[in-house]
Amino acid sequence: MDISSKTFSAKGFVLPHSLPVIVLDDCYHFPACHLPLFIFEDRYRRMLDHALQTDRMFCVGVSDGANDVLPVTTAGLVRCSVKNPDGTSQVMLYGVCRVRITGWDQIKPFRIARVEPVLTQHAPTKILRQLKSRALDLLPPPTDDSCESMQQLRHELEEMDEAEAVCDIIAFHFVRNKAALRILLEECCPQRRYEKLISELEKAQDC
Repeated sequence: MDISSKTFSAKGFVLPHSLPVIVLDDCYHFPACHLPLFIFEDRYRRMLDHALQTDRMFCVGVSDGANDVLPVTTAGLVRCSVKNPDGTSQVMLYGVCRVRITGWDQIKPFRIARVEPVLTQHAPTKILRQLKSRALDLLPPPTDDSCESMQQLRHELEEMDEAEAVCDIIAFHFVRNKAALRILLEECCPQRRYEKLISELEKAQDC
């Protein structure tokens, strides 16, 4: 692995300067979250092969509706990839860190973007813990079908030390407003990110 062609992300991962991109509508992937994907288009089969043969990483880019891709996304690490007999694949992609697309090395047959890590602004740990507690209190109550899984998720989030990761996980699983998801993904300050998340959770409670 040529370290000279890479840069270190804020969380200690070795982040390539360029990553393949699969472009999907309204699919916002967040750090610390697992995203299941079904890869079936020929170009994305080739993209997956490229990723598996290099860094096992690619991004899910969100289309902006004008033949372009939103600038901030999440670098994802392929945790598991199972190829089906028909050539399609089931993939589990784990979000590593936010990245900003700065340009394109390749458009066809699949996109390869030049990327740089999005640096997180400082926020007081005490305030983030308070916001984390507030966000957890606003999670929807479990239904009969989801009672056990919801309780397990809540327990795991309560035990997590990284308040920033908790914010991302809650946003990924519980926010449905696409405009809000874009703001939550692009926001560099974890305190403002939590404030937006809490606002969305409060709106959901009022519905």
